[in-house]
Amino acid sequence: MGTIIAIVNQKGGVAKTTTAINLAAALGKAGKKALLVDLDPQGNATTGYGIGKRELVATTYEVLMGEARPAEAIVSTAFKNVDIIPATQLLAEAEVRLHQFDVKTLQLRKALVQIKDNYDFIIIDCLPSLGVLALNGISACDSLIIPMQCEPYSLEGVAELMTTVKRVKSSTNRHVKILGIVFTMLDKRLTVNRDVMDNIRTKFPDDMIFKTEIPRNVRISEAPSHGEPIIYYDGSSKGAVAYTKLAKEVLEKI
Repeated sequence: MGTIIAIVNQKGGVAKTTTAINLAAALGKAGKKALLVDLDPQGNATTGYGIGKRELVATTYEVLMGEARPAEAIVSTAFKNVDIIPATQLLAEAEVRLHQFDVKTLQLRKALVQIKDNYDFIIIDCLPSLGVLALNGISACDSLIIPMQCEPYSLEGVAELMTTVKRVKSSTNRHVKILGIVFTMLDKRLTVNRDVMDNIRTKFPDDMIFKTEIPRNVRISEAPSHGEPIIYYDGSSKGAVAYTKLAKEVLEKI
């Protein structure tokens, strides 16, 4: 049975989608069969894998609405062991339409249970919010990874997310756990980055913070425009090395 991991942070611009794309690719390259679920109407995880949106027959939206089976929405990628359920802007309508369902936050879980046994890992790229779409991601997963950029107000955002996770644990997903916080876009030359890291480390136990740190790296930024994960775009870059290490650490934690 596969492990479902949601990449979650309600704050935008923290390398959440970048982490989802590259963690799935690194797990795939490590020999694990991975499915990436794009749960963000921006669809950046979809384009980050070089998937054209115009040719899509079914997406995350149709899966959530019960208009397509998850197997019908799966698209094979050009990268080893990685499939994707893509997303388009149509997914934004789900924020409204999901309120029509009796259990609006369990639609993704009900879908993924149909295909969970076909993969070693299912990675959910959640949108930057704590609305009904993100709650579907948290309710469907076994574990959360929280990407965090080391800037002011980061701790406040994580505290809000922790409150949401507690609420989900008491209602729709009592087994969900936090796999860890991963520092992203990190530049240790900046005093503010070091200060925020130190602050986070005083607030959370060591086992809740990944040892792997993702550096600020121009090659990571370039890769999505080429439709490739960083380990394929430039496998020798610092970003590729970091995400390979993160995948290894995830495997050890699991």
